[in-house]
Amino acid sequence: MPLTQEIKKAAEKITGIGRPSAKDLAVLVNRRTPRVYRFEDDGKTPNNPQLPLVMYRNVLRRRPGLDPAAVCEEVFAAHAWTNSWRDGIYDFLHFHTRTHEVLGLVCGEAHVQFGGDKGRTLSLKAGDVVVLPAGTGHRRISASDDLLVVGAYPASGGGYDEPRPGQVDHQQALECIGKVPAPAQDPIFGRDGPLRDLWRTGEVPRRTRARVRTRTVDR
Repeated sequence: MPLTQEIKKAAEKITGIGRPSAKDLAVLVNRRTPRVYRFEDDGKTPNNPQLPLVMYRNVLRRRPGLDPAAVCEEVFAAHAWTNSWRDGIYDFLHFHTRTHEVLGLVCGEAHVQFGGDKGRTLSLKAGDVVVLPAGTGHRRISASDDLLVVGAYPASGGGYDEPRPGQVDHQQALECIGKVPAPAQDPIFGRDGPLRDLWRTGEVPRRTRARVRTRTVDR
């Protein structure tokens, strides 16, 4: 985490200034239909053989007087996605074999490639949230100077790692990925959120299926 953000986060926690209350959280989230992307193992980047990447467009609201990074952190934490950080996104391809990850864009915009060298590049802006199942390759292709991302992990997840393709045994990586437990809650919508259905059945819930996109997105 950049030092300035680390200091700012610590000060907000001590004073409460800029951080939302528990009562604020419900009105700081827009109800959104998920967009779903699947990525196959390409022999280098394992991705996830069972679980799709889930993206929510413009799901986080801004409110004067509240730090958007603090809003994102509190929304995630309220749904048991913890160990949050504030930073950008690495410009090298990497993935996580022991945990799922959620990324919330709170400032700026970025083009991020998901799924490895044969994956898709998505255009992301402040307010967007992406939930990456364990194994999903990702790297920053480009970004605005003011890009700021909040990341977090399910409280039920395993340890953190960030290997690049070729740095770990591919078969062992797949075995680790398959053992990562599903999170108890959607990081944005909690126990009633669509993530649990998507990651339990691998299908978009019937009520939202028609609106789900499965292609590269340009805003």
